[in-house]
Amino acid sequence: MHFKSAAMAKKHLVDTYFRFLNLAQAVQALPSFPKLDAAEERLLEALTAAWHAGRTLSVTETMALSVAGAPATVHRKLARLRQEGLVSVDESSTDLRSKTVVPTRKALDYFEKLAACLEEAKQK
Repeated sequence: MHFKSAAMAKKHLVDTYFRFLNLAQAVQALPSFPKLDAAEERLLEALTAAWHAGRTLSVTETMALSVAGAPATVHRKLARLRQEGLVSVDESSTDLRSKTVVPTRKALDYFEKLAACLEEAKQK
């Protein structure tokens, strides 16, 4: 009997995960959110996760992140995230290496929408 209830619990978790994915895809398809490629999404997630944990990353530290590829690729992806208004770079420093990268309100709103999708998926 224990095996059957464990299998049912796992199925419930898998169902919840796929409900979340469907809801998240709907949020990502909204015209208000820019279309990001996978590397841009990973970079935005890594930057926002660091910020959420209380750390700010410099442009140099951001370029060292391997989540979006080689440093040149990360630099291009970072420029695209800035262009889309999802991250900003502290312009108060004249030294590019020490400028910090932070998510914008637009990025935080996006993650709040995804969190709401997770909550909704869990309640069904």
